[in-house]
Amino acid sequence: MAGYGSGGPSGPYALVAEFDSPETLMDACEAAKEEGYKIMDAYTPFPVHGLSDAIGFVDKKVPWTVFLCGISGTFLGYSMEWYTSVIDYPLNVGGRPLNALPAFIPVAYESTILLASFGAFFGMLIYNRLPQPYHSIFNTPQFQRASQDRFFLAIEARDPKYDRNSTRTFLEAQKPLNVSEVEI
Repeated sequence: MAGYGSGGPSGPYALVAEFDSPETLMDACEAAKEEGYKIMDAYTPFPVHGLSDAIGFVDKKVPWTVFLCGISGTFLGYSMEWYTSVIDYPLNVGGRPLNALPAFIPVAYESTILLASFGAFFGMLIYNRLPQPYHSIFNTPQFQRASQDRFFLAIEARDPKYDRNSTRTFLEAQKPLNVSEVEI
């Protein structure tokens, strides 16, 4: 459903509750998880220990990407050295074997670290869909304080349990400073 003249989708993005302390935010997040909400996010001015568990955040994509890129780096580094020393330019020095594993370890190790770090950096950017200069959450009243002294919990409209009235009632029961409906 596109809004008149906007050229894009319109409608609710989320209901956002604003809190004044990390403890009240944590309590609200745990209550939302117990209530059955699954698609939610929290915004804080500093890291809050245990918050990712409280909102049920599980990410296994970046670690697997780093692992696979690291294994690829090991294979590519070793293969490059093996091809150079055995096939392309074999050089017999003092009767040593052409495929000398101990001599190949430093380059294979360094290429593992290099590709794993690239996997971590680019994987994080891709999986987080960055850079993202605009996001609907920025329309939340007082959201600029999320980088100063306020804590926000957003329950997104695409959550299967989301209902405008019942979700608002649930959030208001958590005693926030205010609850705002944010449009796309």
